[in-house]
Amino acid sequence: MTTPLHHLSAQDLSTAYRAGQLSPVEVTRAALDRIAAWEGKLNAMYITDADGALAQAAASEQRWRRGAPLSPIDGVPITIKDNIATRGAPTPLGAGSADLTPATADAPPAARVKEAGCVLLGKTTMPDFGMLSSGLSSFHGITRNPWNTRRNTAGSSSGAGAAIAAGYGPLALGTDIGGSVRLPAAANGIFALKPSLGRIPIYPPYIGRVTGPMTRTVTDSALLMNVLTKPDPRDFMGLPYEARDWPGSLEQDIKGKRLGLLLDIGVGMKPQPAVLHAIEAAAKEFERAGAIVEPVGPILTQSMADGFERFFAARMLAEIDLLPAERQAKILPFILGWCRRAASWSAVDAVRGFAEIMLMREKAVAAIQPYDVLISPTSPITAYAAEDPAPGNDPHRAFPHIGFTFAFNMSEQPAASICAGYDGDGLPIGLQIVGHRFDDIGVLRIARAYELMRPALHPWPEP
Repeated sequence: MTTPLHHLSAQDLSTAYRAGQLSPVEVTRAALDRIAAWEGKLNAMYITDADGALAQAAASEQRWRRGAPLSPIDGVPITIKDNIATRGAPTPLGAGSADLTPATADAPPAARVKEAGCVLLGKTTMPDFGMLSSGLSSFHGITRNPWNTRRNTAGSSSGAGAAIAAGYGPLALGTDIGGSVRLPAAANGIFALKPSLGRIPIYPPYIGRVTGPMTRTVTDSALLMNVLTKPDPRDFMGLPYEARDWPGSLEQDIKGKRLGLLLDIGVGMKPQPAVLHAIEAAAKEFERAGAIVEPVGPILTQSMADGFERFFAARMLAEIDLLPAERQAKILPFILGWCRRAASWSAVDAVRGFAEIMLMREKAVAAIQPYDVLISPTSPITAYAAEDPAPGNDPHRAFPHIGFTFAFNMSEQPAASICAGYDGDGLPIGLQIVGHRFDDIGVLRIARAYELMRPALHPWPEP
């Protein structure tokens, strides 16, 4: 093959394995070489298990030779985010305060990809407790963006986003409770799906928290959905299993589809001019393909955003307060400054914050009713400075850049981010596609349609 192995999609690799044109061992070696070439600059990996990955690849090679692969993505390299437990590895949650006792069992998403025969290269970095959209961590250090190593990866699936853009393998698992797969997808120029709450079983489940596939192509995410959506009784918030050929369900004519164009959600930072231009250009592409695009006015208020922040700051403080003082001292100061404000709030304040979340949920679900999907910027800005925990570095204003994403976690709606272009510095811009609750395939179909008609992407960054 003329395409470098690290640029091949999971779909490409599956086809080549079936035809006997490539071996999972040579593909895994190429992925490990790519990690070696990039990792000193990016710091995207928390653990790299070269020996384990090569052993898994050798076993996969034998299965393909026997004509008995475990799944179409048997032998395809994958990375898994720090906070998705894998048996035998500690799960530090990106925090210097971590208990480094190895996990005794695989979390549901890790179990599913292992059962499918994917080759686990290792685990990726994240910020403290996943409570930042940044690559800054008191445990892992700074994870940097491969498009410009002076810039941020966003987060909290920071290492996963950088790893996909850098070619560490075509598949990654991240998690998202306020934008944490979509924002790194935007910053790193890749694709990510935040599924409906409960679509992909996880443990432990929580309001808004999901695992999502992070890939370079929509089809690769659909291949992962075939595996990840299989049921697991540990997820007591899980949806009923929906048997579906996810990749086979992607292609659909979008003529006549109704899209709501959301350029101002009502809170947070306003989109930069380059971001606005890219999203408006995407809307015109949809119109040329026969879709109906209509503007949608703001749907959130500052009171809703403040309530969301109050509730989650109180939740974080409740967890941190259980730690001994010496472990608390190891947490990123920005996180401590953000959540310790909750010490002066009452239980009534926290409950009122949750009431604002429920109102936000109502408004987000109502906004999409006239449309098949909403489209918006994923992030109002392109990648900011790598060392910063948030734009502006103010723990009292920690989330100005996640205004377009967090409401759709609270409303349980599926949402994806796909690269829609670049700013004047060559930094990627993400288009967010939001669907009705439970219509994950509808989001993937619109994303696939856009993938086929968008302008050509820039070449992937090189070390």
